[in-house]
Amino acid sequence: MKHLPIIALDFPSGSEALAFLDLFAGKPLFVKVGMELFYQEGPAIIETLKQKNCRIFLDLKLHDIPTTVQKAMNRLAALGVDLVNVHAAGGKRMMQAAVEGLESGTSAKQSRPNIIAVTQLTSTSEDIMKKEILIDRPLEETVLHYGQMAYESGLDGVVCSVHESKAIHEHISPSFLTVTPGIRLPNDQTDDQKRVATPAFAKEQGVSQIVVGRSITKAANPIAAYHQMIKEWERQPYENENC
Repeated sequence: MKHLPIIALDFPSGSEALAFLDLFAGKPLFVKVGMELFYQEGPAIIETLKQKNCRIFLDLKLHDIPTTVQKAMNRLAALGVDLVNVHAAGGKRMMQAAVEGLESGTSAKQSRPNIIAVTQLTSTSEDIMKKEILIDRPLEETVLHYGQMAYESGLDGVVCSVHESKAIHEHISPSFLTVTPGIRLPNDQTDDQKRVATPAFAKEQGVSQIVVGRSITKAANPIAAYHQMIKEWERQPYENENC
């Protein structure tokens, strides 16, 4: 995957999401469509974004019995998105079924979407994990265990915080994707995220792909914020900075 920030289109309607994208004058972007937007607009929003030459991370975090997840992934594969995800907490058989569904639903003319597993949400602290979810192992140990299960199940990577990315690459595989939300510029608010980091720190930790939402979409100047993210991430000017 090309190392551009994935912009989280966390808007309540397609019209608002598309109005935001119009700010970028039709330049190709990598965007995330989450539950709110997909449940409001359905598959039609995916086709519209593809027509705008966007790469798409469909962030629905599937977590159900293996048969249901397999059938759902079979349908999602037909949408032609680039990246999908499940919850690793569903277990190995569920994750294997997700891969099987994607493979069976992808046409011979297309490549299977990459699939990654959510380890622990970046809104989850170790205190929450232990007191509310009743997982008494250390947070990083849990993330690594879920990551190892995802790797053994044939997935392409995980969703994790920046703070676990280096350990995942060291203990599982350097090529295993680490996709990290909770990215903020130094002066941004953390909002409801607990385990946040700057794009520069993400780069240092070997993150594969960063996901950025409000730091871009709620910025006074979203285009400037987007390019600042890229500069922090790549540590060099972005070639399409004039978009």
